[in-house]
Amino acid sequence: MTFESFAQEHGLVINHLVRDRWTRVPTVDKPHSRNGAYIWDGKGGAVQNWALHEKPIPFLSDGTRVSDPEWRIKKEKSDKERTARQHKAVGKAAYIMRGAKKGSHPYMDKKGFSDQKHWIFEDLLIVPMRIDQRLVGCQTISADGTKKFLYGQITKGAEAVIDNKGTHILCEGYATGLSVRRALKAVYHRYTIHICFSAANILQMAEKYPDSVIIADNDTMGIRTAKKTKLPYWVSPVEGEDANDFELRAGSLALGISIIEAVQVEGQ
Repeated sequence: MTFESFAQEHGLVINHLVRDRWTRVPTVDKPHSRNGAYIWDGKGGAVQNWALHEKPIPFLSDGTRVSDPEWRIKKEKSDKERTARQHKAVGKAAYIMRGAKKGSHPYMDKKGFSDQKHWIFEDLLIVPMRIDQRLVGCQTISADGTKKFLYGQITKGAEAVIDNKGTHILCEGYATGLSVRRALKAVYHRYTIHICFSAANILQMAEKYPDSVIIADNDTMGIRTAKKTKLPYWVSPVEGEDANDFELRAGSLALGISIIEAVQVEGQ
C-alpha cells in the first residue's frame, strides 16, 4: 500500500504530497477545512484525522520504525516549528482582538442575530478561541459564511464560552451557540455554552466536561460524534439542520423545549 492510499483510507485528501513536515489537509467529511494532517519522509509517516483519531496513526514501510533516530529528529524539528507557528498565531490573535470593534455583521444577520453586536475586524466576524481562558487564536467568518482559523494556531481543546452558571452545553458553531443561549433563556434554564468549532473538538471537550450535553448537527459526523461521547444529546429531527436552522424555522421557545425534552435535564 502506498502512503497516499493509507492516508485516503483514513479520510485525508492529499492533492500534492509534501515531505518532511506536518502538513494540514482537508478530509472527506470536512472538504472545506483542514481537519487532517500528515507527515511523510519517503519511507515512513503518520496521518491524523481529528474527527476520528486522538493521536497520529503511523504508516510503516521498508522496515522503518517510529523509534528510529532519524524519525525522532524529524519529529522534534516538526514539533519546534509547530510551536513557533502557535506562538505567532497567539500574537496575531491578540493584535486582531485589540483592533476589533463591536458591530453587526451580514453573516449573523442571516443567522437571525441582526439585533446583536459581535467582534468585527476588517469586515470579518471574529470569534476568539481560548484554552483555560488563555487566548490561543480565533475563528474568522466572512459575509458569505467562509470560516477560517489563524495559520498555525491551536484548535484542539480551544473554545468560546457563554457562561450563565448552568448546564454545560457543547456545540460546534458560533451561531448555534447563540441560538442555544436564546432558546434556553426562553425556557428559563441556566447554561454554560462551550462553542467547540468542530465535531472533533467536541470529543476533546467532552472529556473535560463529562457532565455536559451535546447539541449535534443533523449530519453523519454530528450524530456520530454525539453518540461517541456517550453523553445526552439533542439533534434536530430534520436532516441537515443544526440548532440555528431549527430556531429560525420553529422559534426560540420551541428549540428550548425540544432541548430540555431530548436530554431530560431539569430546569435550573
